[in-house]
Amino acid sequence: MTKKKAHKPGSATIALNKRARHEYFIEEEFEAGLSLQGWEVKSLRAGKANISDSYILLREGEAYLFGSTFQPLSVASSHIVCDPTRSRKLLLKQRELDSLYGRVNREGYTVVALSLYWKNAWAKLKIGVARGKKEHDKRDNIKEREWQMDKARIMKHANR
Repeated sequence: MTKKKAHKPGSATIALNKRARHEYFIEEEFEAGLSLQGWEVKSLRAGKANISDSYILLREGEAYLFGSTFQPLSVASSHIVCDPTRSRKLLLKQRELDSLYGRVNREGYTVVALSLYWKNAWAKLKIGVARGKKEHDKRDNIKEREWQMDKARIMKHANR
């Protein structure tokens, strides 16, 4: 007899970086854990995180999340100094880190944060190895998205 997992109400997604997919071609995606403090986990549970201006920095054999903001709750402990914009260490396997280093240093890619979400009880960050888009690539994507919306609208009215 197997037990089904109870679906939790609401979404598992905490924060999205919509601008990353607009600004970059995402070549490969990785899932990374985050090294967090207690007050940061509480603010994530309250949904007070922003990763839209964040980026991943690789140094000394480790990966760090810079530029993300986790707003501390007003009920957080008073004996801890909360720094909302501190750099947070990413937890990746050595093989994944080596792959990221190689692609960033040799091939000129960059690493961006795509989304922050819950996986079971753990906060995970989806990061992507990305290549920058040119202006005409962005316009092509906008044109394609508008065409898909127009096509759906036309099909909806044609089926009436």
